[in-house]
Amino acid sequence: MAAILGCIADDFTGATDLAGLLGRSGMRVSLRIGVPAEPPCDTAPFEVIALKSRTAPRAQAIAETRAAFRWLKEAGARRFFLKYCSTFDSTAEGNIGPTAEALMTDLGIRQTVYCPAFPENGRTVFMGNLFVGQQPLAESPMRDHPLTPMRDSNLMRLLNPQVQGSVGLVDRTTVAQGEQAIQKALEALATQNIAHAVIDAVDDTDLERIASACRTMPLLTGGSALAMSLPALYRSEGLISGDTALPSAPRLARTTVVLSGSCSAMSNRQVEHYIRQGAPSLCIDPLEVAQNGQAAALDWLEKQDLTEAPIIYATAEPAKVKHAQSKLGAARAGALIEETLAFCAVAARDAGARRFIVAGGETSGAVTQALGVSQLDVGAEIAPGVPWTYCHSAGHPIAMALKSGNFGAEGFFDDAQSVLERT
Repeated sequence: MAAILGCIADDFTGATDLAGLLGRSGMRVSLRIGVPAEPPCDTAPFEVIALKSRTAPRAQAIAETRAAFRWLKEAGARRFFLKYCSTFDSTAEGNIGPTAEALMTDLGIRQTVYCPAFPENGRTVFMGNLFVGQQPLAESPMRDHPLTPMRDSNLMRLLNPQVQGSVGLVDRTTVAQGEQAIQKALEALATQNIAHAVIDAVDDTDLERIASACRTMPLLTGGSALAMSLPALYRSEGLISGDTALPSAPRLARTTVVLSGSCSAMSNRQVEHYIRQGAPSLCIDPLEVAQNGQAAALDWLEKQDLTEAPIIYATAEPAKVKHAQSKLGAARAGALIEETLAFCAVAARDAGARRFIVAGGETSGAVTQALGVSQLDVGAEIAPGVPWTYCHSAGHPIAMALKSGNFGAEGFFDDAQSVLERT
């Protein structure tokens, strides 16, 4: 069937996050890794294209986003969703605003909305300010993100230097009044030539109101939670039915590898917890890799029993990350970690691993691309925004859990394995 909603995510874990929440509807969701080279075929009602554009040069991010849009439009989509992180990961140069404006131009529209809120994971927006739990974004651990340090909590100020059009706000007072109030507020902003409307949301009810008010807009942008209500709304419009066949989970060997490149506060806690439970572990240091290469990590992996789900990680506290970046540069330090974990993923697959648990958006992108994965079907959710996905690599059926750094509880790596056993 033709796609109903075409989604573009700016990183791989964000794409699985979105696909997992759409998958709660019971409808089939197809997740494509990068823009498919072939014309659309066997499309799902919800098509998600995962890009690795969050920290790419602006021109590259725009070009890839536009290419994804063209493929999704050819697949039948007439409504589109631009997905970015619920912590609005970006810089003054982009890439959230520039890619949104490029899609607006291609669609011929004058306004879109921005709502990164994900209340289920503690991300809320109030009076245009983004909170992580009880902390303003700029006071949260995102302040020290190695690639996109978030030093301002106000979404209008963050977005303004990224876009050419004007930025405005639909505040919580308006959202609480419901669908018609939101629509009138957007119309009022449009009369003032405000193209980019940030919308407050502090709970799922707010997101439901926003999704209902904006469901016919050609383009929505936000965190995955904003899209969660869309399947039910599309069903009520008669755009989709409930008879789409869902994929079944493959039976896989319990050979597992855990790869963590994320340096988020939660990933640090998850890695520590997993090691305390007795998991075989290896820490990789970008300074050591720069000097000696990946051989030590690959040699260690070769000796492991994959049924014990060993972990290879570069997860570290901010001070250690900054030290490596000061010696190597942020880009090279990150690239060395990504390349090493990607090499380890391929080596683990060739040694028989069929289950991959990956933490960190950049790491997930590197690992997925190294494994040659082009399409994934979405399975059971492990934690809000983190599902198991199923695909093939080098002819082998495999399962992958791609986790955004801050998502999941402390026991996530164990939780993921338990969920797959029950599926």
